[in-house]
Amino acid sequence: MSKVLYYLVLIPLSKLPLGVLYGISDFLYLLLYKILSYRQKVVRTNLVKSFPNKSKKEIEVIEKDFYRHFCDLLVESVRMFSISASEIKARSFLTNPELFNQLYDEGRSIVLVGGHYNNWEIGAAILPAQVKHHIIGIYAPLTNPFFNAKILESRSKFGMEMLAKKEVKAGFEKYKNQASAFIFATDQSPTHSKQVHWSTFLHQPTAIHLGAESFARQYGYAVVFMYVTKVKRGYYTMEAKLLEADPANTREGEITEKHKLWLEKQIEAEPRYWLWTHKRWKRKFKEGDQMYTGVPTQ
Repeated sequence: MSKVLYYLVLIPLSKLPLGVLYGISDFLYLLLYKILSYRQKVVRTNLVKSFPNKSKKEIEVIEKDFYRHFCDLLVESVRMFSISASEIKARSFLTNPELFNQLYDEGRSIVLVGGHYNNWEIGAAILPAQVKHHIIGIYAPLTNPFFNAKILESRSKFGMEMLAKKEVKAGFEKYKNQASAFIFATDQSPTHSKQVHWSTFLHQPTAIHLGAESFARQYGYAVVFMYVTKVKRGYYTMEAKLLEADPANTREGEITEKHKLWLEKQIEAEPRYWLWTHKRWKRKFKEGDQMYTGVPTQ
């Protein structure tokens, strides 16, 4: 059934121009939001708790704008199966590759941090064509082996290497003598991990995985935050900002707190572009957990 869906539905759809796919996105918006109310309770709860000072009307506006953007993401993800190098380069680019070039010339590897904001998939996929570092994306394998293989194929076709979460430590060892950039999505909910950083994120107690910070401190890699901006429908830019040049000399939690603040400010400025369907706060603060009390570097 997976192969039938892929070859008879997804691949034919992926060959359509994005202009046509956005027409499908408009229909999906009506279907998912207006008719099926797809994850609407999750989205509404997340928004209300994240923006306690906003009125019901303001929340509803953000919610509607988010679902429109979310449906665009769905069709853009489908287009990724067949998109050409020339088209993806035209739709997403890094505005300041000089930061990467400087670190590369210094022989320094990078831990790239960011969130599920705007179209992070397009930004990550095209990065190998714009910088000298070996780009490595970290992913959670899907339970369906066929779709897992096809999505990995789609994400890696422009040069990015995909690394499963359980292989991250081995990957850092493998590439410790090669200028590389490891991409971490730092806004995922660490359900079972014991290595977490508790902080307040969007007005809520939030567990944040310490993996990106831990590897940066252990290997001395520069930490770079990636801002993805939506210019217009189907077009994005990326801006790299040096978050920490000397992670080995930071206190535990400092780097994590800082990239949390940067992502939070980005979300607060344009909330419609974050992935509100995600159950980000399913892990609850309980007795024995400790909230971060240090003062981050601004």
